[in-house]
Amino acid sequence: MNAPSTRLPLTFSVYPTARGFGWIAFEGPLAPYDWELVEITKDKNVAALRRIEELIERLQPETLVLEAFERRNSARSDRIANLCRALVSLAASRGVEVAIYGRRDIETCFATVGARTRHEIAEAVARHVEGLRERLPKKRLPWNSEDRRMALFNAAALVITHYARLSASVLDDLRDAA
Repeated sequence: MNAPSTRLPLTFSVYPTARGFGWIAFEGPLAPYDWELVEITKDKNVAALRRIEELIERLQPETLVLEAFERRNSARSDRIANLCRALVSLAASRGVEVAIYGRRDIETCFATVGARTRHEIAEAVARHVEGLRERLPKKRLPWNSEDRRMALFNAAALVITHYARLSASVLDDLRDAA
């Protein structure tokens, strides 16, 4: 790992799931710094918030990126929406900027490389984040639940969407590697 004093500012994304959360931190548009899948079994919101607070303390990110979680923009459960609201408050108390993007924002970003479904977006992420390539799950069959590893890809897609919103050159980099 890089020493905190010599690394670029981090953009940190958390993607909560029913079983825990996936997170990823990037130093730049296509430069992952660190990531992890976290499984939580008891007191999910309390435990997740505590773990994410530890991550924010350790990583000192500049920005926290979340997927839209309010009912009008999302189908996320009430528990996850409550966790995300707590994350926004936590980030604000630590001076961390918060960016929130809806599924449409992500789909619009990745449509430029021909990725429309969640799995196609995960494949596009895997092409650009070498360390995640081996973690890419097989395409989900309609009767199966989503693979827990997709939380990493969803978090990464959020960060890439965030950077793409800041600079169109990120989309060029995505297209070049496609």
